[in-house]
Amino acid sequence: MKIDIKDIKFWMDAIRNSDDRSRTLESFWGGQLESKTWLVESLSAKAKTISNANAVIHGGWNGVLANMLFNSEIGIKHIISVDLDPVCKKIASTVNKRQEMEGMFEAVTGDMCSYEYTTSPYFVINTSCEHITPEQYMQWLNNIPKGTKIVLQSNNYSELEEHVNCSETLDEFVKKSKLNVEVAKELQLTKYKRFMIIGTKDV
Repeated sequence: MKIDIKDIKFWMDAIRNSDDRSRTLESFWGGQLESKTWLVESLSAKAKTISNANAVIHGGWNGVLANMLFNSEIGIKHIISVDLDPVCKKIASTVNKRQEMEGMFEAVTGDMCSYEYTTSPYFVINTSCEHITPEQYMQWLNNIPKGTKIVLQSNNYSELEEHVNCSETLDEFVKKSKLNVEVAKELQLTKYKRFMIIGTKDV
């Protein structure tokens, strides 16, 4: 995966124009980028033949993952990035400005648990599973259309107050997610383990 220099310029614009640059820069921390690269490369290995795929990213934050997917070998047609924080919409739109102008990207402010799917996306992605309660997590999963390819990430870093749904092990994360699992693996980072599941919702 190589990031187009045109997109990197928009990344810099997003940081420079942010009202809280320190907060925006958190999207570009080493652990964040490493986790997202891991996801994109894992999908690329499984999905090189996919073309014109629509995706919805929940907890899309500042849109960095969306842009990395656009720069990958995966045939992405359109991405909707959903985040509860209204500040993220402007930043995510800047990070993905080139794709937004081409009609390929949309940033949405909203609650993932009440999100309504107007079409059935090929991918639904959530890399923030630890940030919603177990009850909200199941509500969110239940809303996803049957047959959708789902990509999930969580971790065992329970020291943060906002991490209300961590999994201690990869096996625990798999069991609570109730998917037809194709890929389940973990990544050791400096302070914690990152877990990832790629699977399909069959019910």
